[in-house]
Amino acid sequence: MRPARCSPFPANKRSRTLDIHLNTLYVVTRGASLRRDHLTVTVWVEKQRRLAVPIHQLEGVAVFGMAHVTPGVLQLCAEHGVAVNFLTESGRLLSRVDAPGSGNVLLRREQFRWADRPERRALVARAVVAGKVQNSRNLLLRGARESDDAEDQTPLQSAARHLGEVIPALADLSDVDSVRGHEGDAARVYFEAFPRLVRQNRDAFGMAGRSRRPPLDRVNSLLSFAYGLLLSDCSSAAAAAGLDPSVGFLHVDRPGRPGLALDLMEEFRPLLADRLVLSLINRQQVRPDGFTTQDGGAVQMTEASRRTLLATYQQRKREEVTHPLLAQKVPVGRLPFLQARILARHVRGDLPAYVPCVLKG
Repeated sequence: MRPARCSPFPANKRSRTLDIHLNTLYVVTRGASLRRDHLTVTVWVEKQRRLAVPIHQLEGVAVFGMAHVTPGVLQLCAEHGVAVNFLTESGRLLSRVDAPGSGNVLLRREQFRWADRPERRALVARAVVAGKVQNSRNLLLRGARESDDAEDQTPLQSAARHLGEVIPALADLSDVDSVRGHEGDAARVYFEAFPRLVRQNRDAFGMAGRSRRPPLDRVNSLLSFAYGLLLSDCSSAAAAAGLDPSVGFLHVDRPGRPGLALDLMEEFRPLLADRLVLSLINRQQVRPDGFTTQDGGAVQMTEASRRTLLATYQQRKREEVTHPLLAQKVPVGRLPFLQARILARHVRGDLPAYVPCVLKG
């Protein structure tokens, strides 16, 4: 049951809380080098200085593939609370360098206690999965409305109905394993219908289910890269809210795995990543020749395709939407930060439930 509408932030702190910077420096050029120049991060390519960004303008740094970051830059970023994320060229998060945690230790201790209590884990996990399934359902329904082809409309509507049945079934689940089972079933149905949302170059952008490591087709290559960007943002959001990004409720704890960041990103997969990928394909902003196939069948984007996706992702983050709980206009890029703070308020006991961010289709 949805709790009464209330703000997850004290009234006298809301304006400051919403002041989240959206500036992230993405480095995708092979052989690039990040160097420090006093209070500025500079980017060098082939012995030429290509870019200079004052540290106070940065919220994060994301380095893809074979680029070099000097110790001076790492120190500068740590001193100013700017996280440096290292990802593969396909967008998988490898590591994250951040300053020592400044969050409330009492909040983190409570988070750890919750993670050890099955009923508490299930409570948060149900909300996370419900938000993901509802946003996925809205995307399928939107695709069905916008399609003129009955051969696409019928499967999309059928998949949406199935997802609609999953949501109420989650309410009675008391263990996380059952929640994961329903999430897996919903994901299977969703990705079986997902190719019906592709309307341009359908032959080239075919998809036979979700493949991750490695992605085996162009669509999965785009999705994996977008999910990597989203995971980086959700890791930053969890840390900014004073939570430990590694200790989640839905995802199992594993060394080096940001479980809570993965929890937070679930509801945003359809909203920020899947819709972005479909837009790039259907508007033909990425073309079939913007990919390469590696030995073993892995499909990777070319540097030009990565740049297009990154630019579009940043543009999407600047768009404004109405947050369903706060009833305020906020940039899309702030949503993970707001949701992390809502979750922190729930863990503290200030909110009766975690309310996922569900946007209308």
